[in-house]
Amino acid sequence: MQNTYLFYDIETSGLNKCFDQVLQFAAIRTDLELNELERHEVLIKLNPDTIPSPQAILVHQLTLEQLKTGICEYEAMREIHQLFNTPGTTTIGYNTLGFDDEFLRFSFYRNLLPPYTHQYANGCSRMDLYPMTVMYYLFKPEDIVWPKIAEKNTLKLEHLSAHNELANGKAHDAMTDVEAALALARLLRKKGEMWEYLCGCFDKKVDLERLAKLPFSFRVYRQALIVDGGFGVDKFYQCPVIGLGMHNHYKNQSLWLQLDSPRLADTTAASIPETTFVYRKRFGEQPLLLPLTKRFDKYLSDERRKLIIDNIGWLQKNTHIFQDVVRYHQEYKYPEVPNLDADAALYQNGFLKDVEQLMCSRFHAVDLREKIDLIKRFTNPSLRIQAIRVLGRNYPEALSDDLRKEFDEYLDKIRSSEVVVDYRNEAHLTPEAVLAEIKQLQQAGNLSVVQLSLLQELAKYIQFL
Repeated sequence: MQNTYLFYDIETSGLNKCFDQVLQFAAIRTDLELNELERHEVLIKLNPDTIPSPQAILVHQLTLEQLKTGICEYEAMREIHQLFNTPGTTTIGYNTLGFDDEFLRFSFYRNLLPPYTHQYANGCSRMDLYPMTVMYYLFKPEDIVWPKIAEKNTLKLEHLSAHNELANGKAHDAMTDVEAALALARLLRKKGEMWEYLCGCFDKKVDLERLAKLPFSFRVYRQALIVDGGFGVDKFYQCPVIGLGMHNHYKNQSLWLQLDSPRLADTTAASIPETTFVYRKRFGEQPLLLPLTKRFDKYLSDERRKLIIDNIGWLQKNTHIFQDVVRYHQEYKYPEVPNLDADAALYQNGFLKDVEQLMCSRFHAVDLREKIDLIKRFTNPSLRIQAIRVLGRNYPEALSDDLRKEFDEYLDKIRSSEVVVDYRNEAHLTPEAVLAEIKQLQQAGNLSVVQLSLLQELAKYIQFL
């Protein structure tokens, strides 16, 4: 088995990981020395139940006419799933664990493909270049041009690429972004030991060993510095935290209480949800943890340092409330969403039973006629719905009359003003909302001829749904 990196990027119809879809996928496979081995590009047809976001169309500028030349989503996801699950593959990209990976997880899920195997099976794993880049920016910034936009530092890939001449081509084209990410990785890897250290952050065993070495703040509670791009440049991508232990219900999830919050010392047993904030970390994943020592805390302002000291003192003096905080967050469960759409139920429904997974594998192996027969044998209601949708989206001519009627009713629901929600209770984008947004963008008067053309094409498509 050859260990390889698969650098990849996706462009999508919008930001909703459950209801939007991948439109463009690109990848470059390399060896561990980052020498290119192969390339892959996939353009994907628009699903009949996808309502594209105008903002997304303006970003990647893929036309609906272009998308007609792509392959269907089901075939694309099977191809991408195979690339991700090639033994020894480490998938990596720029902010891929912040967006792309979960987006593809739901895409695999709705196409009846195992959504998690690329994380652990057959020597496969995941990394993310974005938090690694943050670490270089903070602690080893030499030899890289760090761009500023409006007098403010930015770590957006398109800006890093332009200032460091990483790749040619249009930003937000999937292959251009992959080329830029790979070039950036090559630049970072030249710095030797730090690259190897950061690779270890995405190894569960190594990450756990490092966590066990973090210093204690008091009693059994370890103190650390979380590094994550989500904190933003104004906070130097950092947050001081204290460990609360492991979650009691969600496997492999450690909990870290924010220490620089001015509201922490106002906490009562009744106000815990409002006055405390906890970051959740799984071993081998971002956010990254560092010891809160002089070597790493140089970016903390005097105000934040004082808050840390004051809040730790408050926690030590108010042990009963602190224990209430620990218990609350260790026991907290995400609320179940009623009437959750089948394609959004990955987390709420949990893992498939072995027999259900075998049925899905069988579904992929047989021809279209046998797929129809298999649908009748699905006893899991969500799987049955998803199987019908797979055929309706990709092979509508294969549906029997009764299944066609069921799929058409689903399309009518999606295209109406009826609320369809995901696991965050966020609604599916509606045609009315898209047309209203297009009108607002057109009236703003700051769009190029190309952008106006893209919006006109989208409006015409939406009006004829």
